[in-house]
Amino acid sequence: MKHTRIRTFNTQKTYPEQNLDNDLCQAVVARGSTVFLRGQIGQNLDTCESVCIGDVAGQTEQAMYNIKMLLEEAGGGLEDICKITIYIIDPRYREDVYRVVGKWLKGVFPVSTGLVVSALARPEWLVEIDATAVIADKVN
Repeated sequence: MKHTRIRTFNTQKTYPEQNLDNDLCQAVVARGSTVFLRGQIGQNLDTCESVCIGDVAGQTEQAMYNIKMLLEEAGGGLEDICKITIYIIDPRYREDVYRVVGKWLKGVFPVSTGLVVSALARPEWLVEIDATAVIADKVN
């Protein structure tokens, strides 16, 4: 069985200011049930526009919206998330970010790892969240 690639793109188009040529995607559905999501940030997936510049809660909302949308495109939902990793560039952002994530994942109970990093791929990004999900009704 081949893996399903959701929202494929090339970095030449997504990051025109950088000299990159990588074929990537926003999500991979492996073996029909496990979904690996690309780290999501404050970016509109349809336009590649960064949103909520300077607003960590707003960027977190957009990241979680993207995660929900990608999981739905894969045939699942937020309730299928097993693991999240949250990257923030300032430890003072933790409460704001975790409040937003907690609202979106209320009752889901995923395992979580939180990291403070010196920077993300673009200077305007304050938070990045990646997730791994297993779509329960698709497990072989």
